[in-house]
Amino acid sequence: MGQYVLALPDGENIPYQLERRSRRTISMKVSTQGLIVHAPNRISIKELENILLIKANWILSKLQSVQENAVPPLTLQHGCSLLLLGNDIQLDIRHDSRSRLPEYLPGQLILALPNPDDEIAILKKVLQWYRKQAQLDFTRRLEILATRLGVPVPALFLSNAKGRWGSCNSKQEIRLNWRLIQAPPHLINYVICHELAHLKEMNHSAKFWAIVESICPEYKAAEKDLKLWSTQLHAIA
Repeated sequence: MGQYVLALPDGENIPYQLERRSRRTISMKVSTQGLIVHAPNRISIKELENILLIKANWILSKLQSVQENAVPPLTLQHGCSLLLLGNDIQLDIRHDSRSRLPEYLPGQLILALPNPDDEIAILKKVLQWYRKQAQLDFTRRLEILATRLGVPVPALFLSNAKGRWGSCNSKQEIRLNWRLIQAPPHLINYVICHELAHLKEMNHSAKFWAIVESICPEYKAAEKDLKLWSTQLHAIA
């Protein structure tokens, strides 16, 4: 994605991310990451920004709404709540003479380390644990859903992208955002189904969405739910 700035007539600037695709129309999304624009490959920046200017009031309204409803960044400290598959789990930080691997018990993640006040070390351990859980969980779901769709199981990589939950490239590699491991299972399944459908249709045509629906009949509801969960899933850096 390219980084651009839309200059408004009143002097205000709106930063936005631009991703070009083989498509005919322009789409816009406003999230905690700001304005994201998907545009046809051939459209010029000037032509694109003329269209964005027409939508400026809508964009500003959405940006304000996102800001007002934003969840403050989570401070990782003893007793705070984390998310795993849509459920709350409590972070239990303990002093130990050695730095030990995270231990998960039902509803509880235990971290033992020499300095329980070391925020950087705590964040590192939590992120490593989340990524490990994501790799295991996503791999299992990918195998099941790929089999259901009748396609070979693609290579899986974890992503840290702020603006997207998943992607599928021409090498038939799928990338999934590790943050999804915090979400309810039906949302993880939806994102995986979405990316698997790209193995058959590398676009967002009606045929593509029919493929998604064939393995995820409730995809429209899941898509809406994922937007509602997005802010919570980005609470951790």
